[in-house]
Parts: sequence; C-alpha cells; structure tokens
Amino acid sequence: MSKYIRAKITENTPVNKDHNLLVLSPGNIQQHPLPGQFYMIGTDFSYDPLLKRPFSIFREASSAEGGELQFLYRIKGKGTERMKEMKKGDTVNLLGPLGNGYPMHGRNLTPVLVAGGIGIASLFPLAEKLSGNVHLFYGARTKNELLMPNELKGLLKKELIISTDDGSEGTKGTVIDALNIFLTSKSQFSTSNFLLYACGPSPMLEAVSKFAAEKEIKGYISMEENMACGVGACLGCTVKTKKGYKRVCKEGPVFSAEEIVW
Repeated sequence: MSKYIRAKITENTPVNKDHNLLVLSPGNIQQHPLPGQFYMIGTDFSYDPLLKRPFSIFREASSAEGGELQFLYRIKGKGTERMKEMKKGDTVNLLGPLGNGYPMHGRNLTPVLVAGGIGIASLFPLAEKLSGNVHLFYGARTKNELLMPNELKGLLKKELIISTDDGSEGTKGTVIDALNIFLTSKSQFSTSNFLLYACGPSPMLEAVSKFAAEKEIKGYISMEENMACGVGACLGCTVKTKKGYKRVCKEGPVFSAEEIVW
C-alpha cells in the first residue's frame, strides 16, 4: 500500500541544461518501489502549482540516513521549474510507490529495453534488477538529450545501442531502425525469444507497439500521461485499450503493448 512520505533533498543537480537529478532522503523506506512504479512529488513552499506531479523512480539506494530515492526529471513547466529551484535541506511531500511495475521476464526470454529521452528513468531500475543482462536501445533527438550514458555503460553486460535523430551520437535514425538492424543480425533466433520493455514519448511507444505486433514479439510499455491524483480517483489519465478505458496511474503505467488502442 502506498503512503505519504516527507523527505529531505540531499541533491538536486543538473544532468544537462534541461534535466536534473533529484535525490531524496525519506529515512527508512517502508515499501520498496518496483521498476516501473512512480511517485507523486509536491513541494512545501508553494501552492502554485497546487497538484503533485508524477515521476518514475530512477533508483533506490542506501544512504547514511537509511535510504534514498532518486528521480530524473525534465524541466519543462511551472512545476519542474520550481523543483529546479529547490536546495539541499528543503523538504518535499511524496505519495508512493504507485502503479504497476514491469512484469519480470521468463528465464527463456531475452529482455530488450527501448528508451526514448527521459523514458530511461523508468527503464534504468529494470536494467539494474536484471543485473544489466539486457539489450538496451536508447533514442533521443540529439546526443545532448541522452541521460546518464556512462552510468548505463557501466551497468550493462551487453551493448548499449544508441540512436539519435541527427546522428550526433550512435546511429542516425530512430530506435525502431536500430531494432530492425538488431533483429536482422539475430535472424537465427525466433522473435518469440525476445521480450520488449519500452518507455518514452507516445509516438515512440506507438511505433514500438506496432513493431512488436508486426514481428510477433511480446512486450510491455510504460505510458506517460499527465496525472492529478495518482490513485485513480480523478480519471484524468485514462487511455483507450481493447478492454475499454483504463487509468494510467492505477491499471498502469505499464501495459501490455498489444493492449493499447492508438
């Protein structure tokens, strides 16, 4: 069961000009988050914006105070602009962990992770949980939007495959292009041997879902939607599925790739 937590900021540092790493110390963490779950975060010093915002858990780690939660966030609106101003020692309110995380793969399946931009924040803990034994495809518009590439390279036991729209890092093109090249090189294996996990902007998730259906690959996607409550009460984050509308915060944010109606 999720719970309200007050936590102190121990770090709030830039990763690049548009993204920060927020590290919080809530003391002893009573409920450990699963990869793919999220927290609603609100500040103490302002009621504008009033509502908390959802953030994927990037990493849970031990600290001198007993435990810490790490979040990567993109600075793109009033709420995250205010978060950027927060300093070490400030306090924030958390609600979480919330939502459903990524289902674990079977022993005979090879996990393939597909991240777009800030979507790496959701998939990083999954790669950690799987001991880095994953194929990870990471796409962004330019190399300046790639987050934590050195940390990823240090974590992974397999190759980190990067693609950028402008070709400034890795291969030029989309993650779908890179996936096609990868599967072609693995043509001796059945596509049923792979299991996709993806998180990123909606156009990328739609492309990944259609790609998975075409190649008959089972997969899961983590949806990114604006949320007001985070607990399913306001119905503000519904998405259309083959079984009707579902709430991203409650039934998601992780869904079967074949379930979403685009």
